[in-house]
Amino acid sequence: MSRSFQKSKIFGITIAKSEKEDKRIANKKLRRLVRQKIKGKDFDLVTIRDVSNRWSFDKEGKQYWALASKKDMRK
Repeated sequence: MSRSFQKSKIFGITIAKSEKEDKRIANKKLRRLVRQKIKGKDFDLVTIRDVSNRWSFDKEGKQYWALASKKDMRK
């Protein structure tokens, strides 16, 4: 089981397991806006950062934890 331990001591700053739902919603908004712009013959497309704010996601970033024990490194 090569993936049962984390390799680095970098952890998310929250108790949320993942940002999967937030990323799914942001990409849905992006795809909708891109489709609308292409239909309107406007080829100045938007980026993912234009439609979403990373700080409003469940995880607000990551931090390095130098004192992480072996128990903390388990997934």
